Amino acid sequence: MSIVIVGGNERMVCQYEHICKNYGCKAKVFAKENGMLRKKIGCPDLMILFTNTVSHKMAMSASKEAKKNNVQIVHVATSSASALEQVLAERCNFA
Repeated sequence: MSIVIVGGNERMVCQYEHICKNYGCKAKVFAKENGMLRKKIGCPDLMILFTNTVSHKMAMSASKEAKKNNVQIVHVATSSASALEQVLAERCNFA
């Protein structure tokens, strides 16, 4: 399962990727906007949007791309590791 994470803390990017790997998922993490986000997202199975640490512009761009590509999007209020694990536990087939 491929996952795109938009937002979050820059210092936790490696931790986010490691958590996703533990659930059998491949992750791309965009903690901050650098360049054209829509060209880098691709077509993942799931998009996770950390709403408290992302700019409005970046959130709108990610949501637009998810809708255009028919990608399921999950809005998460906090950008903690436990919040990510909770989403992955609910959405991934790996337990």
